[in-house]
Formats: sequence, C-alpha cells, structure tokens
Amino acid sequence: MRPIKEVTSVLAPLDRSNVDTDQIIPKQFLKRIERTGFGKYLFYHWRFDDNGVERADFELNKPEYANSEILIARDNFGCGSSREHAPWALGDYGFRVVLAMSFADIFYNNCFKNGILPIQLAEADVEDLLKKSQEKALNITVSLETETVVTEDGDMYSFTVDPYRRQMLLNGWDEIALTLQLEDKIAEYEKSLA
Repeated sequence: MRPIKEVTSVLAPLDRSNVDTDQIIPKQFLKRIERTGFGKYLFYHWRFDDNGVERADFELNKPEYANSEILIARDNFGCGSSREHAPWALGDYGFRVVLAMSFADIFYNNCFKNGILPIQLAEADVEDLLKKSQEKALNITVSLETETVVTEDGDMYSFTVDPYRRQMLLNGWDEIALTLQLEDKIAEYEKSLA
C-alpha cells in the first residue's frame, strides 16, 4: 500500500447520506477477482445514464473534481453489503481520503485495509466543508500526521484515528507487510521446530 501522510487535493462533494456499497460499486461489476479496474464503475448509476453517457448534473462529473483524491459525504457512508470492492473502486478511481459524519463499520474497516483513510468529522464540520466546496472548488490538505483537515483559506478541523491504524497508513503497511517485518523471527522459530 502507498503510505498516507498528507493529501492535498480539491474536495469532491457528494452531498448525500446513506451512500451504500451497491451505489459505490453496483453488483453487476463484481465479477473481477483483481483489486484493480473498478474505478471506472464507481457510482456508475449516478455517473452515467442508461446509454453509458455521463450525467452532467452528477457532482463528480464536473471537471473541477476530475482528479480529486478527497471525497466528502454526509452520514452512514458505506452502508449496505460488506463487499470489499467498495474501497477498491474508490481507490482505483483515485480517492485516498473519505470524509463523512459516520461510516458503516465493515466499510470503515475495509478502507484501512485497502489504503484509504476514512475520517469521521463532526456534523457541523461536514456541513461547513460541503457548503464551502459547493460555492467554489475548494482545495484542502488532510494530514494524518497532525490529524487535521485544513482548507486553502486556513480553516482547520481536527479528527482522530486509532493509533494502530494511523501507524499502518502512515507507513503504507497492510497486515501482511506488518507480519513480514518479523520474517527473521518467524524463520528462526520455524528452524527451532525442525
């Protein structure tokens, strides 16, 4: 996984609550077994009409959000089924950070395991950021090191991440990479069994 220390990007507003995993990545696109290639199907039914043409009124189809790495939504983001494909699609599309008032538990855990930083902010903070990002393309910096979100205008919002998960993302580790740090001790133990 790629480490996440600081991400600066235009903030992509998805002004919706209860965004479920079926909306994030519809079921018909779950036939792949690789973790890549899902980004083009992210929010598919919201992004495209029945003929596969981009919907001009969908937030993320606006040119100013084309390369955004930070998404903001309202509450209960990632609810629904527990498919790991949802963070795969978000990551493959280019998002590294998702801000929301709350997240579904399984989705929240899957984000950390797949190199995406889910940040839970207070309702007032989400409302403020959504409003500002809808008035103009708003650049923000998310720092996992300082656990802050800072707008280009200098407004700052704080968040906290579990220290274990924070360390994993800061270093770009998943569970396998963490285990491999002990490879010498594992090999030594295996020798002792022979």
